Amino acid sequence: MLKERIPVAQEGYPFIGYSAFLTLICALLGYSILTVCLLVITTFILMFFRDPERIVPEIERGVVSPADGKIIIVEKTRDERFSKDEILKISIFMNVFNVHVNRIPFAGSVARVQHVEGQFLAADNEKAHLNNEYCAITVTTDTRKQYIMVQIAGLVARRIVCRLIAGDQVSRGDRFGLIRFGSRVDLYLPGESNVVVKVGDQVKAGESLLAYMG
Repeated sequence: MLKERIPVAQEGYPFIGYSAFLTLICALLGYSILTVCLLVITTFILMFFRDPERIVPEIERGVVSPADGKIIIVEKTRDERFSKDEILKISIFMNVFNVHVNRIPFAGSVARVQHVEGQFLAADNEKAHLNNEYCAITVTTDTRKQYIMVQIAGLVARRIVCRLIAGDQVSRGDRFGLIRFGSRVDLYLPGESNVVVKVGDQVKAGESLLAYMG
C-alpha cells in the first residue's frame, strides 16, 4: 500500500504556520479587515507550496519535465559552463501560480551539484541564465550520457532549494527541490536528443514528456 502524504512541500510549513498564526491572532482580536487580508495571504502561500502527486510515464528514453510552467526556449546551443559539445536546451518558466516542486527528468546518478551566487533578474530575461544565482545538477545515466538541470533564481525567487548531493541515485519523477517564489529551470540534454515540445507549451513536472534521450 502506498503511504499517504500531505500534499505540501516541507519547506512551506514555517511560512504557512506563521501566516496562519497571524491570521488567528487578528481574528481573536477582532481585526476583521486585516484577518481577511491575512487569510488571503495564507491561502496563497498554501497554494504556492502545494505538492500534488504525479503519474510518471514509463517511456523508454523518455525525459519528463523537471518543473511546472511554460516552455520559453527550445534550442541547440553551446554553454561552456556545462559542456563543450552542442547540447539541447529546454527552458521552463514558472510563475507564482505554478507548482514549484522540481522533479528528476531521467534516472541516473548525481555526478555534481554546483551552487553559484549571482544576480536576481526576472527569470524570463534573456540574460538571466548567465547572470542570476543558480544551482546546476549534473546527472549521469546508466548509458553514460549526461544531462544538466539548472535551477535559476529570479526577480522574486531568492531561495533555491536542492536536496541532492553527488553520488545520489535518482529515478525519473523523484522530487529533488524547489525555488521560492516563481522562477525558471533550464534542462540541458545531449545534442542528439529528440525534442517533442515547443515554445509556448504548458508542462507539468514529472509528468509531461519533453524529449527522448539521445
